[in-house]
Amino acid sequence: MEIKGRVVLMKKNSLDVKDLGASIGDRLDELLGNKVSLQLITSPKPTPTENKEKRKPSEAAYLEKWITTVTSVAPDEDSIFNVNFHWEESFDIPGAFIVRNFHHSEFYLKTLTLDDVPGAGSIHFICNSWIYSDEKYKLPRVFFTNKTYLPDETPAPIRPYREEQLAILRGDGTGELQEWDRVYDYAYYNDLGNPDKGEDFSRPVLGGSRDYPYPRRGRTGRPPTKSEPNTETRIPLIKGLSIYVPRDERFGHLKMSDFLAFGLKSIFQFIVPEVAHPSDSISNEFDRFEEALDIYKGGIKLPKGPLVQKLYESIPFELLKEFLPTDGEGLFKFPTPQIIQHDKSAWRTDEEFAREMLAGVNPVIISRLEEFPPRSRLDRRVYGDQTSTIAAHHIQNQLDGLAIDEAIKANRLFILNHHDTLMPYVRRINATTGTKLYATRTILFLQANGQLKPVAIELSLPHPDGDQHGAVSKVYTPSNHGVEGTVWQLAKAYATVNDAGVHQLLSHWLNTHAVIEPFIIAAYRQLSTMHPIHKLLQPHFRYTMNINAFAREILLNAGGLLEATVFPGKYAMELSAVVYKDWCFTDQALPADLLKRGMAVEDPSAPYSLRLLIEDYPYAVDGLEIWFAIKAWVEDYCSFYYKSDDTVKNDTELQSWWKELREKGHGDKKDEPWWPKMQTRKEMVDSCTTIIWIASALHAAVNFGQYSYAGYMPNRPTVSRRLMPEPGSEEYEAMKTDPEKVFFRTITARMQTLLGIALIELLSRHSTDEVYLGQRETPEWTADAKPKEDFEKFGKRLGEIEEKIERMNSEGKYGNRIGPVKLPYTLLLPTSEPGLTGRGIPNSTSM
Repeated sequence: MEIKGRVVLMKKNSLDVKDLGASIGDRLDELLGNKVSLQLITSPKPTPTENKEKRKPSEAAYLEKWITTVTSVAPDEDSIFNVNFHWEESFDIPGAFIVRNFHHSEFYLKTLTLDDVPGAGSIHFICNSWIYSDEKYKLPRVFFTNKTYLPDETPAPIRPYREEQLAILRGDGTGELQEWDRVYDYAYYNDLGNPDKGEDFSRPVLGGSRDYPYPRRGRTGRPPTKSEPNTETRIPLIKGLSIYVPRDERFGHLKMSDFLAFGLKSIFQFIVPEVAHPSDSISNEFDRFEEALDIYKGGIKLPKGPLVQKLYESIPFELLKEFLPTDGEGLFKFPTPQIIQHDKSAWRTDEEFAREMLAGVNPVIISRLEEFPPRSRLDRRVYGDQTSTIAAHHIQNQLDGLAIDEAIKANRLFILNHHDTLMPYVRRINATTGTKLYATRTILFLQANGQLKPVAIELSLPHPDGDQHGAVSKVYTPSNHGVEGTVWQLAKAYATVNDAGVHQLLSHWLNTHAVIEPFIIAAYRQLSTMHPIHKLLQPHFRYTMNINAFAREILLNAGGLLEATVFPGKYAMELSAVVYKDWCFTDQALPADLLKRGMAVEDPSAPYSLRLLIEDYPYAVDGLEIWFAIKAWVEDYCSFYYKSDDTVKNDTELQSWWKELREKGHGDKKDEPWWPKMQTRKEMVDSCTTIIWIASALHAAVNFGQYSYAGYMPNRPTVSRRLMPEPGSEEYEAMKTDPEKVFFRTITARMQTLLGIALIELLSRHSTDEVYLGQRETPEWTADAKPKEDFEKFGKRLGEIEEKIERMNSEGKYGNRIGPVKLPYTLLLPTSEPGLTGRGIPNSTSM
């Protein structure tokens, strides 16, 4: 008899209208008998004399009508093929299949569905993988059904394949990896520098040392540089999109189209002013706020010239036509950021300055002030006395009649503290880059209306006689008038510059992108696709290795976009490695983070047994709802597969994953006592909840609002170029007559602004193929009914949370949710439309 099947795939030539060679080659292969074959992996039903573990693939079946199956040029349309398998009544239920591609070009295999299988009905295989020519593989490609099995429950006929496929994914640790390789392996961050280009492009290796510990990245295996054997060579920028990651981790066609189109748009928006005004000496400065607003008005015409023409030729027009006007003039325009859509100047208020620490793009740093004056944790033997110089007389009259100790006891004093993080780098940054930086402390008071107000900002520099002599600090307090008002605006700008850099380097890059990659690599190396934890976590790995690889090529590298736009310059990644020394996995759980920062206390009578000390803390309020919804889903899911702690302990793949993650993926932290032992179901649930939180909601909170808040550079400048003007200086006198010019000469320059805005516009967009928290790419992601029901319950709960957030935003009684700029806090709304929306929680750290 025959078993009928349906294969859904995307031909390579359907993804690129220019790749006609693939189509012609496939046709020739078919005519020569080189087809695509599939074999079911089954075994004869056991008898007393037969060994059920004996592998017995079925006869090869071939995809029918490859040549005549019409595939649309549209990238979101699939090809569907019929396939008929020979079936013997003695066969057991198939648990896997082998696919061989005898064409020269690859294709993207989505699914195989078998109908009317005796004793089983329909069987689904979810593949979602690129299949290259068979000659590229040492062993054939194997896919398993959507059934979920713990290692010791795996049916005997497919158990060897399960182990074999994991071995393939681990590789042998040698050689330069090619696009068809499927190897997940570890490497240090040793590919950021380019020492063969000169000393200015040399950067330290991050990872594998006490000075610069770091999470591991995916290995590419490129050869070392000539100048520094421990540094890996880089690929040319024009080939940056082809940096190795396992092909299945690369952006899908829609995501890549969006990335290229908006990326090119951003490049044009940056280079146009440079090309158009190459000799204009004042073009690199804004002088007025109105000039800074001009970039959102009208548009920018593309200049004609070889540079622009080369860019046009390098990217298919199909990816650009959405952004080019039909008149052919080529007009690009920055969208108006939400921060200035309602009011062009409300961002300057103290209320908004403070509100963004609770409901802005970096709401994860502010902490409760527990001692006054604030003390430093820096080593006194190296940095001397770094105790804050903020004194009682600076803030006493701003505390609504409370004494300082009373305000601390009442939990009404808070601090945005960037002092200890930055002070070790201030001297080097100020001496060797164009930045003039302070280490900052900002003290805030919680008013009776539940809103914060800043009461003092301390700006500190290293002592001129040496670090061991401590800091030289000045304290500034609020003022709204005259030169004192301008000084206060500058003090807030210095504090914001620090916050913008810490946000981009630490809150965003390090604490989401970088720390999650080792979890992904370890999971693919040690957890089979049939493993329940693999199925749980896999949606939260989507595209992360790809965006991280792109980041190493164009953002984080020596001379890259991050160094060009954010204050630490060439010390940016080195600084993030120093901060990683204090990273703790269990502290990344939202409740633990809030408790550690003193923003919440344990309270059995409060929702989730956690009471926020600032009731109107939008990030925490919304985040806790999302956190506990994720945790409930993970608990339901894990309880289905793990009936006891012993099940966790005896899961060999789970234990191998967790061991390798600690010892290799986060190898520089392997001896930390805080790592969960992964011996109980609670430890597994808590760990998986934290992983999902980091990859989805935490990343969404610190990424997708970037353009909303920082797309208008004066609100979140990334560089300060001059120190605070001293009384009696020319700059101080200029503040009296032209304060706007002094402000703009101090913060980010025009060209850095345009580049920075173009970059965050790209990073803040949702692609058209985004998959959000509570969603799956396919409804047949598992064959088990109960987990599917629990996942639907999770989705409904997220919908309820979304309605609750929108209701709170509209009620008007929560001042921190809206602020004077009338920008609702929407970053933790679970869903979104594609584009620049300032809302939505994608499943994964994919942008």
